Formats: sequence, structure tokens, C-alpha cells
Amino acid sequence: QVQLVESGGGSVQAGESLRLSCEATGYRGSGFCLGWFRQASGKEREWVACITTGDETTYYSESVKGRFTVSHVSKDIARNTVYLQMDNLKLEDTATYYCVADRECTVLAGQWRIADSSPWGQGTQVTVSS
Repeated sequence: QVQLVESGGGSVQAGESLRLSCEATGYRGSGFCLGWFRQASGKEREWVACITTGDETTYYSESVKGRFTVSHVSKDIARNTVYLQMDNLKLEDTATYYCVADRECTVLAGQWRIADSSPWGQGTQVTVSS
């Protein structure tokens, strides 16, 4: 069973940086996709970024491209960690950030298409203030 545990959220001022981490356990094999969604209060869920664990190909939404960096470390065949380095944070980045795992990084029309059964983490709050 795949488990995802996020950490690293917090409160910062605009222009500062944060790094989120997500440890994914139980997903065996190579070449799957780990990534991040976020949801601000009263708004719809928004895809942020994802990475293919096999060849480290990265994908970003337009809203974070150039400011966020997604990366991945494999600790063993069933333990992977995905990071989201967030620089030059803006007020509109305030949201709960969720880690997600899926078989592929299928990004179409600027959206990561995930399966309904894809596992999610519990979320970590990021608050950006002026």
C-alpha cells in the first residue's frame, strides 16, 4: 500500500522560500510519477508540478514555472522522496499542498491527469503574507 507523508510547510513573507518534502513508501518499481497539487481556501484544486522518477523529467504549471523546482531522490526500491523548492513566494501561493503518486506524468492542456485511485498525502499548509 502506497503511503505519502508531506512535511515542510509553514508561514513566510512574500519573496521568501520554503521547501516541501514528501516521502512515498510502498510504490515499487521504476518510472512512476510523483508530484504536487494545492488547494487554497474556497478555491478548486490546482496542479503545481510533477516529476517522473525514472528519467527525472519535470513538469510545471504556468503559475509556478520559474519559481518552483521539483526534484526526487530514491532511497531504495520502495522509498522515494519528492521535494518542492518554492522560491519568490507570492501571496497567491497560500494553500494546502498535497503530494500525489501516479503511474505516469501525463500532462495534457496544462494539467496533470491522475487516476481517481491515485494516493494522496495528508497535506501541508503554506501561508505567504505581505
